Amino acid sequence: MQRMTGTLYLVATPIGNLSDITERACRTLAEVDLIACEDTRHTGALLKHFGIKTRLISYHEHNERERAAELGQSLVQGMSIALVSDAGTPCINDPGFRLVNIARECGARVVPVPGATAFVAALIASGLPTDQFFFGGFLPARTAGRRARLAELKMMPATLIFYETPHRIADALRDAHEILGEREAVVARELTKLHEEIVRAPLSELAEKFAAAEQAVRGEIVLVIDRTSLNEQAAGQDSEMDIAARIHTLEQEGFEPRAALKKVAREMGLTRAEAYRRLTAARSRNRS
Repeated sequence: MQRMTGTLYLVATPIGNLSDITERACRTLAEVDLIACEDTRHTGALLKHFGIKTRLISYHEHNERERAAELGQSLVQGMSIALVSDAGTPCINDPGFRLVNIARECGARVVPVPGATAFVAALIASGLPTDQFFFGGFLPARTAGRRARLAELKMMPATLIFYETPHRIADALRDAHEILGEREAVVARELTKLHEEIVRAPLSELAEKFAAAEQAVRGEIVLVIDRTSLNEQAAGQDSEMDIAARIHTLEQEGFEPRAALKKVAREMGLTRAEAYRRLTAARSRNRS
């Protein structure tokens, strides 16, 4: 009798606070045949904390190609395997992409077991727009590459999110300010841990703060940057108020609201939808 192909579980683990692990994650880690992890010592400590005794095997950037093929054979033989990273969700800036593709090619089930992700936690706590965002992983380590990458993303209409290292955060903030202009930004450090810090300020202020830090910056860092400069935001608000004032004038002259909006959109070279969005923003700002 032919054995059924196995299952690959992509299991998110806490990014700091162990209480953030889910019941489903614990159950999955306890029930699979094997857990593939970046650092067996790190994951071993996590499993010991929760009384889980599943066998571990290393899976990291230096052995990924060979180990992925090996684990693929195990899946073909019907084994169930959990993939975890040292912290957070596997495959997000961590090894795993190759193994997931091998699993799919061999017909194994691929099951996500969701949980903590550092960049999502930083984004929702930042207060910056969340409707559209771009996660860029780590910025290049060298100045020229970092500045070129930021220049590529300057016009992207989305909140920008990056991971950064403690020893590069000051330089990254300086380059972001020089390339992107003065934008509101957030540095989120040590999320969910004892010394969690979430600092929001214009890029220039953050660059100055971290460059002048008396003690070495520590911990995992997420950098979140607004999609537009503060000057552009001010100009946008002026435009919103201009539209509201013009529509009010036309309505006083006898125009119906829809006709007034259509006329103002045509006068300002905007779509009706964009004119309505700006009008709504202006009225909301007036109410607040």
